[in-house]
Amino acid sequence: MVDAANPGESAAPVGVFTPHPGSRHLHEQVVFRADEATGLRAIIGIYSTALGPALGGTRFYPYASEQAALEDVLNLSRAMAYKNALAGLDHGGGKAVIIGDPAVDKNEALLQAYGRFIESLGGRYVTACDVGTYIADMDVVATQTRFATGRSEANGGAGDSSVLTAYGVFEGMRASAEHLWGTPSLAGRTVGIAGVGKVGLHLVDHLIQDGATVVVTDVSEQAIERVRRAQPAVSVVPDADALVRADLDVYAPCALGGALSDDVVEVLRARIVCGAANNQLAHPGIEKALADHGVLYAPDYVVNSGGVIQVADELLGFSFERARRKAAGIFDTTRRVFELAASEGVPPAVAADRLAEQRMSAPRP
Repeated sequence: MVDAANPGESAAPVGVFTPHPGSRHLHEQVVFRADEATGLRAIIGIYSTALGPALGGTRFYPYASEQAALEDVLNLSRAMAYKNALAGLDHGGGKAVIIGDPAVDKNEALLQAYGRFIESLGGRYVTACDVGTYIADMDVVATQTRFATGRSEANGGAGDSSVLTAYGVFEGMRASAEHLWGTPSLAGRTVGIAGVGKVGLHLVDHLIQDGATVVVTDVSEQAIERVRRAQPAVSVVPDADALVRADLDVYAPCALGGALSDDVVEVLRARIVCGAANNQLAHPGIEKALADHGVLYAPDYVVNSGGVIQVADELLGFSFERARRKAAGIFDTTRRVFELAASEGVPPAVAADRLAEQRMSAPRP
């Protein structure tokens, strides 16, 4: 399925994956590169450039196989196309994965080789940070390509995109509260957050300031300790299973994808699901199961688009206030999704897809 071609960067080791016409993955381009000198093994997936150059982060992860990495890049790049469309950005959707353990395999030479890979696509794909990659990594990548965002402020970048990611999720949560309870506030509500890394930590701050009670869990004790130091009133439960069974008003998955499975839906007590994690639905049909159980689901790619809004603004000459104003629009976009879902009798995830597809298919001015 993936052709690695010749090893050695000078030999142009680019392989292109072409999905079967009957596949649900109808990507414009999927490219694999292996660089023997640095050990780089990377895949870039471009789902669509209908709205402009594809924009999406780079995930550095120890995948069990190239097939697993390919499936991830296909799913993530499609999701980015929909996210960018609903965020109102003039960007298509793309994603990249680097196969390996970032704690062991990441080094400057590998990141430079990866930058040259991006540059070879001539601007069709613009990258940023994701799981396993950070601002300092993007600074290195940017030494080899014009098409890297998420850089440090010292290097002309936007800095930490988790700030506006969390803000956007909070705005989506406020819109969810308005739709369900008639007021755009989480005051007096109990919100459970699974995953309190950078985004989750910022989200805790927003919720506490809004008057919510917050319960958290994370596999990292360091992350838990950071939350405890910053917000001593926060409660902690041992794991995600305990969290979804807790007496919550809102459940916020903010770790890796697939958090909403059939088993979770069966025991979930929250009335709203709204979180920062990508690809929260474990499989197609979960969106209907949530609706059947009376759970209002704010589609992840709608509410977690603050980060991509921030890095996209970097391409214009970054202005935090301009990016924040655009991220505030996530409230109205989430509201539109719920209104369309109600009027057409479909789950919010279906309504969100329809709105995104309308924008991607509309003629560009």
